[in-house]
Amino acid sequence: MGEIFQLLKRGNKSAMLAAIINTVISIIKGAAYMFTGNVAMFAETMHSLGDAANQFFVFVGSALSKKAPTEKFPNGFGRLVNLVLLGAVLIVGIMAFETIREGWHHVIHPTKSAGFIINIIVLGVSTILETFVLFKAMREILHDLEIEASGTNVFVKTFANLGRAKPAPKLVFMEDLVATLGGLLAIIAVVLSYFTKFHQLEGIASIIIGGMMFFVVGKVFLDNAAGVIGQADEEMEDKIGALVMADPDVMDIQDITVIKEGEDLHVELEIEVDPKLTVAAADDIKDRLEEKILAEKGVVDVTIEIDEEDGVMTWQKRNDADE
Repeated sequence: MGEIFQLLKRGNKSAMLAAIINTVISIIKGAAYMFTGNVAMFAETMHSLGDAANQFFVFVGSALSKKAPTEKFPNGFGRLVNLVLLGAVLIVGIMAFETIREGWHHVIHPTKSAGFIINIIVLGVSTILETFVLFKAMREILHDLEIEASGTNVFVKTFANLGRAKPAPKLVFMEDLVATLGGLLAIIAVVLSYFTKFHQLEGIASIIIGGMMFFVVGKVFLDNAAGVIGQADEEMEDKIGALVMADPDVMDIQDITVIKEGEDLHVELEIEVDPKLTVAAADDIKDRLEEKILAEKGVVDVTIEIDEEDGVMTWQKRNDADE
């Protein structure tokens, strides 16, 4: 039990914060929906409830994935966060379906909802809270990637580097981006419905919000399915390759693979050296490279094989092919 608590302390903080805030928001929205019967509020209630459950699973998964390797699981538990996220998106998928179904029902059978002021206040406060969580997630993504940004650049640089983000903060960012946009959309629908008497707008907003939720489901599923299988990190391969080739004793790189497992990176490398080197000298090169590569953020283990130089520049050919 003590080990579990220690692991939970290492869980993703933005996911836990998002789970708590979205739980509070879903309760408030649910109460407002029961009082007003507003279908856009129902959509937002389901959205926040799904986000809260999802983000709680993300927190637990990110914590358990940091468990140290064991004899039975020598490669560690890095992919556990991907597995948890695959399960978590099912919850959002169910919520999205219910949101679209209820919105369609309201479009076919529109009804006037009550509590205009209550709806606006609840949606406004909720959207502000979602924006706060979104900003925290963006900050965490940029911090993990060691990128400095301020003002509007935080948003711009987060989008530009989203593909490199860790699974947990990336999910929180995507869910709260959709939640913030959904909140604004719900406010617009409630206002227009109230003043124009076009009550179908609330149902249309609910369908659009459900569609955005399905987009998140699809994106997260594809990203984490790749993580479960074992996705190569090509950007990190190039970075480590350049680091290795900068060593004066490395003649060439035969092969390099960097596998991403959750937040962990596993490096496999085959280098070529001067065949005249002694075994002891080759071993020193190996130790030196392992130390440098392990210093890179996220790298948890390195496997290096050494071969004699064959006169063919494989690494240069690879770089030319990539370009």
